[in-house]
Amino acid sequence: MDILKKLGNFVWSKSFLINFGALVLLYMIMFFSLQSCLDRRTHHGQKISVPDMVGKNSNNAKSLLAGTKLNYAVLDSIYDPSKVAGTVLEQDPGATSSTKLYVKEGRTIKLRVSKRTMLVEMPGLIDKSQRFAEGVLRNREFRYSIDYRASREAHGAVLAQLFNGENVTKGMKLPIGSRIKLIVGRNESGIPLELPNLYGLSIVEAKQRVDNMLNMEFFIGSCTGCLTSADSSMARIYTQSPEFEEGAIVASGGSITVVATTEFTDSEGTDPPQ
Repeated sequence: MDILKKLGNFVWSKSFLINFGALVLLYMIMFFSLQSCLDRRTHHGQKISVPDMVGKNSNNAKSLLAGTKLNYAVLDSIYDPSKVAGTVLEQDPGATSSTKLYVKEGRTIKLRVSKRTMLVEMPGLIDKSQRFAEGVLRNREFRYSIDYRASREAHGAVLAQLFNGENVTKGMKLPIGSRIKLIVGRNESGIPLELPNLYGLSIVEAKQRVDNMLNMEFFIGSCTGCLTSADSSMARIYTQSPEFEEGAIVASGGSITVVATTEFTDSEGTDPPQ
């Protein structure tokens, strides 16, 4: 009982109550100070609307964000020739009008903008065939032109690749759509090639056979009864120029002209050549 009485006297003593009150006051001051600091640092309760910047030019981003206490940063550029350079294609976070979300001051709006130029790596086409080189340039969306230079050893092969009159090497990066000039070797006297027999073939089959020859062109002189594309697909070759003979030779760089008809009959009594 004496211990309880002494404890009670101590709790209700003036010195204990003063110290306890000071401790509670200090705790309350620390609690409210920390809460106030956190509110200031985290902008608790703020709701700032994010403007819609998609479709607008990034040069106007600063004015679009004026008064919002928001920042912006361009993350990267995306090739899109249909848009004016610098047009905003994407933004993060999105506009409040569509997302219904708000942000706090100091938030950075991340933008992806358009660009009209994209660099493409130039392939190495030296010593490649003209047809192969043209296909590669088309696939990489380069434009091109062809000039020929007399060459018996490199007939039909690329001798040089030029951009703006200067040699351009493999791996050099050029703007997409650049015009490349290919210098292709051509044996002016022509290389002897075996003349194919196109009799009885369809127009498509005959063209494929001529296209497989070195630097030969294929022409259709006429096609009797070919009124529609379906008619043309059914037509067969019944004469060609130069005329086929066993063992006949034609020079590369020339052409073969055919005449076709939809009413083909094998007058020679032979099957079309395979």
